[in-house]
Amino acid sequence: MLLNTHNFTETQWGHSSPNHGAYKHRPSRSSRHLGSPQMLVSDVAVSAPHEDVKNFVLECSVCGQFHPTNEHSKVMADMPSQPDALIDDLVKMGFYSSQALDVANSISRVELQKALFLKVAGRGNPKRERLVNELIKQAGGLDEAFAAAFGHKSEQFFNDTLSNSRFTRRRFLRNVAIGAALVGLASCNNQQAIEEEPTVTGELEKKDVKISFLPITCATPIIMSEPLGFYKDHGLNVELKKYPSWSKVRDSAIAGELDACHMLAPMPIAMTLGLDATAFSTHLASIENNNGQGIAVANKHKGKIKSAADFKGFTIGVPYDYSNHNLILRYYLASGGLNPDTDVKIFISPPPIAIADMKAGKIDAFLMPDNFTQRVVYDDIGFIHILTRDIWTGHPCCAFAAGESWIKQHPNTFRALNKAIIQAAGYARNPTNRIEVARAIAEEKYLNQPIDVLEAVMTGTFQDGLGNTKTVPDRIDFDPYPWQSFATWITTQLVRWDYLPEEKADYKTIGEQIFLTDLARELAKELGANPPEELLKVEKLQFDTLDPQKPQAYLKEQIDKFGV
Repeated sequence: MLLNTHNFTETQWGHSSPNHGAYKHRPSRSSRHLGSPQMLVSDVAVSAPHEDVKNFVLECSVCGQFHPTNEHSKVMADMPSQPDALIDDLVKMGFYSSQALDVANSISRVELQKALFLKVAGRGNPKRERLVNELIKQAGGLDEAFAAAFGHKSEQFFNDTLSNSRFTRRRFLRNVAIGAALVGLASCNNQQAIEEEPTVTGELEKKDVKISFLPITCATPIIMSEPLGFYKDHGLNVELKKYPSWSKVRDSAIAGELDACHMLAPMPIAMTLGLDATAFSTHLASIENNNGQGIAVANKHKGKIKSAADFKGFTIGVPYDYSNHNLILRYYLASGGLNPDTDVKIFISPPPIAIADMKAGKIDAFLMPDNFTQRVVYDDIGFIHILTRDIWTGHPCCAFAAGESWIKQHPNTFRALNKAIIQAAGYARNPTNRIEVARAIAEEKYLNQPIDVLEAVMTGTFQDGLGNTKTVPDRIDFDPYPWQSFATWITTQLVRWDYLPEEKADYKTIGEQIFLTDLARELAKELGANPPEELLKVEKLQFDTLDPQKPQAYLKEQIDKFGV
């Protein structure tokens, strides 16, 4: 049983507790009815009285526990929902031997509660017991989880913990989920054994980690994980380092100044293949955002831009050569009959200074992350021509990445980082969380953008600078799954525009070795998500469709159709 503590509903968790009036130990399926019934609390024997043997062998046909079927409703109604009540009932019923009570006096009540609950919920299954232990550990103790989830003063518990600065609201909600999960594991209605052993990240090789980011909405999961506590939830102390340009991120990564990086989706491919610097093996671990870009045009061109063909003669800014901004812009211009290398001038303008470049007249338009696309409207210096989601819906923009050597030296830390970021992406993907996320990343040390701009991007309700209010809920999206067909499309375009020699375009190997799709899937499942099992999918763009099994044919079709 794996938790997604940020997106749970009440119906996902059981609210029943272990039997009290008719509680008996239930042997494993293979040993049921063999020998006398007995349960162990640590090393202490807790034996059923002989006079209860008749009831012991009556198995309820509703739940499979050992009580008469006709008493099922009463048993369920009488079950305690707290560890204290469970222990008190068992003591009153005489289920503890004198030896057990003597030992209990020598250990703490908390230890006894935990040991008893562990055996009840684990039912003799070591895998279940390990899962229960892990849940209790995550909550900070059994009492913490139960007090938050089911205590009759849970509201007071929440207020007290907030005032004492012990918990955040997310921590409280997490404990509610964990408490419910613990009761679910021990409940009458949850009899299915855990078949798969839960994967728990091992001890972190290092907890203090440096991650780069550029101040753009594409970095949302990486950034929000600090103020909203996702990194801390996974035992990490992350220092976010703001960078002005992608070339500086590349250089710092190669120099070993960073542990992991916010990168553009094509960058790990370019760095691994040595396309723009010394080859540096880099892995794309998860996608940071989908869509989330747009083409903005200076106000002096209002009324003149209807299609890609109208950009002829323009100077157009993009953030980096090895970016989907550049590749999608080239794809769009070529569809309008323009040669991106001769009919326009593509100008590298790092995102933080793109607005100033447009205001100063250095560029006529740009394809940039959406907080800058929206900012030109906010500052009344331009308008939005088209969102990239209308060119390729669901396309990748940015990614979380790290060097191969660092990953090998810090496998558990890397796993924890990636898991935290995937979890944050899932939280950001939920529309009900978008305002909270926008406010969390707006601070000066992060994006330093007006909240109105970020809310327009995050919610998808925005002004386009042409007098229209638009509603596009997936203007930006946060699906962290790194489809290897993304790598296939990127590689076809690197070949198309002469960034990569065709003979070096080993499409299958590039996707499989650089994109860590299997790991992302595994981590998502641990978080309770349901990621795809496939590595590739057909990519449908505005002007054509990529079959990832036939990249060479796709590339030839593009060149034949558009002439470039």
